[in-house]
Amino acid sequence: MALSFIPQIFPESLLLSELSSAGSVPLTMAPHSDHFTVYVAFHFAILALLNFSSATPGRGGPHVVALLQPYDLLYYTGVRSYFDEEWLKAAELLEKAIITKESLFKVRRRCHDDCVAAGSDAFNELDSEGGRLWDLWTLDWVQQKAECLRFCIGRSVTPAGQLPVSTDIEYEFSSRNPYNFLQVTYYKLEKLQKAASAAHTYFVANPSHLEMRNNIEKYRRMEGVTEEAFQDRELENEKHWVLYDSAVQYEASSEWLQAAETWKASVNETLRHTDECRVQCEVASQRLPEDRGVDSNDGVYEKAAALSLSLLLCRQSCVTQVATRPGRISSQEDFLPTQLDHLHIAQFKAGDISGAVQTLRSLLLFYPSDKDSLDNLQLYYETLGGDTESPDTQPAQEIVRYISRALEEKSLLYFGMENLDFSFTDPDLWTPEDVVPESLRNNWRAEKEKINDKIKEGEQKEEVDDSGFYSGGPVLQVGVTITMDDQVMNGTNRVVFDGVITEKECDRILQLATAAASAGDGYRGRRSPHTPHETFEGLTVLRAVKLAQDGMVNQSDARLLHELGERVKVLLHSYFRSPSGLFTSFTHLVCRSAVAGDQEGRLDLSHPVHVDNCLLEPETNQCWREPPAFIHRDLSAILYLNDNFNGGELFFTNREAKTITARVKPSCGRLVGFSSGPVNPHGVTAVTSGRRCALALWFTKEKMYRDMEREEAEAMWAADGQSVVKKDGEEPEGGATPARNARSQAPTERSRGRGRVTGRKDEL
Repeated sequence: MALSFIPQIFPESLLLSELSSAGSVPLTMAPHSDHFTVYVAFHFAILALLNFSSATPGRGGPHVVALLQPYDLLYYTGVRSYFDEEWLKAAELLEKAIITKESLFKVRRRCHDDCVAAGSDAFNELDSEGGRLWDLWTLDWVQQKAECLRFCIGRSVTPAGQLPVSTDIEYEFSSRNPYNFLQVTYYKLEKLQKAASAAHTYFVANPSHLEMRNNIEKYRRMEGVTEEAFQDRELENEKHWVLYDSAVQYEASSEWLQAAETWKASVNETLRHTDECRVQCEVASQRLPEDRGVDSNDGVYEKAAALSLSLLLCRQSCVTQVATRPGRISSQEDFLPTQLDHLHIAQFKAGDISGAVQTLRSLLLFYPSDKDSLDNLQLYYETLGGDTESPDTQPAQEIVRYISRALEEKSLLYFGMENLDFSFTDPDLWTPEDVVPESLRNNWRAEKEKINDKIKEGEQKEEVDDSGFYSGGPVLQVGVTITMDDQVMNGTNRVVFDGVITEKECDRILQLATAAASAGDGYRGRRSPHTPHETFEGLTVLRAVKLAQDGMVNQSDARLLHELGERVKVLLHSYFRSPSGLFTSFTHLVCRSAVAGDQEGRLDLSHPVHVDNCLLEPETNQCWREPPAFIHRDLSAILYLNDNFNGGELFFTNREAKTITARVKPSCGRLVGFSSGPVNPHGVTAVTSGRRCALALWFTKEKMYRDMEREEAEAMWAADGQSVVKKDGEEPEGGATPARNARSQAPTERSRGRGRVTGRKDEL
C-alpha cells in the first residue's frame, strides 16, 4: 500500500525552547532504417510495460523478515512515535526509513545492471532478415527481462516495499523533512552531536528557514558539539555540486590545472547522476498515467504508448533534477553545457589544447552555430597545429550518446504531444527546432522568447538596496572627513572616510600584527586561501587579549584593537542612519603579503569578487542568502593601516562581477563602509609587492549574531578589574526551535547560474 503522509506543524509544546537551559548557549544522430525506428518506438512502449509488470509484487519468500520494508511506512510510523514522544523509537524508525530508501535505490540499480543481458537473444532478432515475428520476439525479450527483474528485486524487497510511494512522501524526503524530526528527537535524547548533524542536513535544503538557522547557531555553542557535526549527511547524493563549487573556486583563483581537472570530474559526476536517475525511472514501478489521456476503454497499444511516454518524461526530468541544488526550487538551465564551457577554457589555459578542442567540439553538439564557440575552436586549431582530426580531439563519446539519446526521446515526446494529447515541457534550451513538429513550433518559439525576455529583463533590472540603511547621516567623530560617497562611488550605501585613526595608531596595530598575527588564521591554517601568490595572516581581538595576558604583546595595543571596532561601529551606525541597534559580528586584523619571486604574469585577484552576505551568481545576476554565506551580516567595513605596497586596491562591481564601478586605494586611517548585500559586490586587486594590512569588520542588526569572542575578551578584562567598553548586548533568551514543515519555507527566487562558495572568512 502507498501511504500519504500529511505533514503537521510542530505543536508549541515540542519547541526546543528549553535548549538554553541545557547548557550555556551563547549531436548528429546515427542513421537508422525506418523499420528500426518502429522497433525503437515499440521498444520504449514495451519497456515501459515491463517496468509496470516487473515491479508488481510477487509472493514473499521464507526470509521476508530480512527484506526491505516500505520506507514510507517506516517514516510514517516514526513520525507517529515522534508525536507520542517515544524518542528512542522515533529515532530508530526515522533513521531506518532514510537507510531503507537509500538501500531500495541501490537494489534497483544492481538489478538493472544484472538484468541488462536478459532476453538479448530475442531482442537481437528484431532487426534480422526474418523480422516478421518482431512482435513475438519483443514480447519474448520483455518477459525474460521482467522475470529477471522480478526475481532480483524480490530477493531484497518485500512486495509492499516495491509499490510506489505517494507524492507527499516523495516531497517529505526531497525536502529532507526526516532530518527535521530527527534534530528534535536527538536533542530530546541528549545526543547533541547527532542533533546538530540532522539540523545542518535539513538546513542545507531549507536555507531560508530562520528557526533552523537559530537552532544551528545554538547547537554550535553547546558543550560537546564539535565542528565535525555540521556535515551534510546527504552529501553523497550531491557530489556533482561539490565538484562544481570547487571548480568555480579554482577558476576564480586562476588555478587552471586544478580547475580543468575538477570541471572534468564535475561533468563526469553529472553524467553519472543523470544515468542513476534514469535507471530509477526504468526500474521503479510505474502507475498508469490516468491524467495523460489514458482512457479505461483504450486498447493495449494506447495504454502502452501512454506509459512509455511517462517513462520518457521521467527520463527527461532527470535533467532538471540533477541541475537543481538542494534548497532551490528551480534548476540551473544549461547545466551540462555550462560545465563544458568552463572546462574547455580551463583546459586551454592549463595548456591542454587537445582536451580543449575535444571539449569544445562536444559543446558544439549542443549549440552548433554558437559564434563564440566557433571562434574559440578556430583559435584552438591554430594553437594546436598539426592533425586536428585525431581521436583525442573528437567529441567525447559520452556526450555524443547523451545528445543522440536525448534527441530520440524528445522526438517521441513531441510526437505524443502532437498526436496523443500528451503534455511535455522540454527541460533544455539547446533543443534544435527541427525536433519539434511543425504544428507545435509556434508555441515552442513563443515559450523560448518568453524565457529570453525574462533573462533580458533581469539584466536590465535596476538595483535596489533593501538593507534598511540610508547613507548621508551625520559624522560624529571630530577630524573625520568624507572622501567618497554614493555619487562618487557610483553605488548605494557606500562611503570612504579619512582620518579615522592616526599614524601612531596605525603603527601600533601594524606592530601588533607583526608580533601576533598567525598564518591562515580563520582558514584552518591555509597560508594562501585565496591565491597561491600571496600569504595570509590574521588576528582576532580575543587572541590578542590572551596573548597580552601572557605578556606576549602590549596590553594597550590589544585594547586599541578592540576600541577601533567600537569607533568604526559608532561612525557607520550614524552615517548609515541605522533604524535599529548595530552589533559587532566579527573583527579581524588581516595582512596579505606578496610571495617574492612569484608575481610575474599574475592575472588573478587577491580576493575574487563576492558579496558578504549571499552567494553571488554573476551569470544570472542572482545572489543567494544561504550557507555557506554569512547571511546575518548587514554592514561591512575595512579600516586600512598602510599604503607601502603595490596593488591591493578595493573595487566594487555590478552583479555580473565584470563592470568596475569604483576603486579605493588604501592608506592609513582610511575607512570604507558599505552595506553587505548584493548591491555591493567587491574584490581586491592582486598585492604584487609588500604587505597590505587592514582591520576587517562586519556588523549585524541581529543581537544573536554578535561577536561572542569579543564579549569573552571584555569579560577577561573585567575579571582583571579593568574598565570595559559597553558590550553590544546580553545573551538572547530562549533556545533552538524546531523547523516548521519545509513546504511553507520554500525559497521563491529562481536560479540558473552557479553559486560561489566562500571561504571560512571573507577578508577584505
